[in-house]
Parts: sequence; C-alpha cells; structure tokens
Amino acid sequence: MKRWIAFWSILTKDMRTYYLKPPNISWGIIFPLAWTGMFFIKSGGGLEDVQTLLPGVVAVSMLFGTTSMLSVAITFEKKMRSFERLLLAPIPFELLMLAKTSGAVIFGVANAFVPVIMALFLVDLSQVVWGLFIPAVVLIAIVSTFLGLFIAVAVSEVFEAQTFSNFFRFPMIFLCGLFFPVTALPVFLQPLAYALPLTYGVDILQGAVTGEHALPYALDFILLGLFCLVLFVASLWNIKRKWIT
Repeated sequence: MKRWIAFWSILTKDMRTYYLKPPNISWGIIFPLAWTGMFFIKSGGGLEDVQTLLPGVVAVSMLFGTTSMLSVAITFEKKMRSFERLLLAPIPFELLMLAKTSGAVIFGVANAFVPVIMALFLVDLSQVVWGLFIPAVVLIAIVSTFLGLFIAVAVSEVFEAQTFSNFFRFPMIFLCGLFFPVTALPVFLQPLAYALPLTYGVDILQGAVTGEHALPYALDFILLGLFCLVLFVASLWNIKRKWIT
C-alpha cells in the first residue's frame, strides 16, 4: 500500500508542478491545437476530409504533448538534483519511473481528444470504432511518453530536450503515414517508416476512423507494445548508467 501511496504522490506532484509550465503550454497544448484548427479549416469541414485528417492530428497532439511533458519534468529535476532524492523513496526504481511518466500519459490521452471534440462540431463521428480508437490512443500516449523519457535522459537542459525531441517528432510527421500513406513514400524511406512506433498507432487510428489500414490490427498492437517495452527498458538502463552509477 505504501508503494502505491508514493506512486500517487509522485504523480500528483508532477502534474501540479510541471505540466502547466510555458514550454508545455506552447508545445504540448497550443501547438497541437493550432495544427488541428489549421488542418480542419483547410479541409473545409467536409466529412471525408475531416475523417482523413483526424487520425493524423490526434497522433500529432499526443506526440508533441507527451514528449514536451518529460522534457520539463525529468531534465529539470535532474538539474536541480531533486531526482536523486526521489531515488530514496521506498519504492522499486521501475515503479518510480512509471510514476514519473504516468502524468504525461494521462496528459497525452487528454490531448488526443481535443481534435476529436473539435471534429464533433464539424462531422458525425458515429462510424468511429471506439473499441480500436481508444486502446490505440492509450498505446500511442505510452510509447510517445517513453520516447520522451528516452530523449530527456540523454540531455541535461530543458531546451536541449525540446530541440532533440524535434529530431524525432518532425520526421515522424512525414514518415509515419499521418497525412499520406507509407506506401506513397520513396522505397528507400519505407523501411525507416516501419521502424518508427507511430506508424503502427496511426494505422490503427486510420482503420478505426476511416476503415482503411495497411497492417493487421493484431500486428499493430503487438509492435506498439514491444516499442513501449523497449523504450522503457532502454530509458531505465540509461538512467542507471548515467545518473545513478
């Protein structure tokens, strides 16, 4: 019980302390909101256009929101040496890091439904397969959060984390099938697209919203889960190697 009290305390502290800081507001909230408005306005509000764009803007909102969260929370605490004090908490290291990342996952899931709410004012979304859409949103939020953790561990300053994050975020926008199919990419770029986790999350979202998907759903979910596990384990290994030992 004490472990879960500590887990909850760390989670709520991070949400109060970090998640409404200016970098998070700009990159995590305003930027995805601006993207959503820009693409929906450009589409003219047509049913087919909004349906086509919705999976992409949902994924972009989560990607930018979650990676921005960890850029602030992890790098700031490491710089202020408060992260070392957290390591003294009477909970396993793995549970501690899950507590540090859970707030970003929650924020990412909430961010995902901003475009959905905006789309509801324009079109009827009764055809969306929510049984696929919601699990995909949760997994994308988790994998994006662990990607943000992996990036945050590699740097020492918040601005460095934000800059380094863009090295991954912007290529994903163009390579992961967000706004055009992966098959439309040049042949030499397609293997790179399939090496990115967001490709599989977007494939599920597109299938849930438009009914069009390139891969079996089971494969998409399995690969997303594997990316989550690999990124989390790699981040823990890097923290132990660089910050603890």
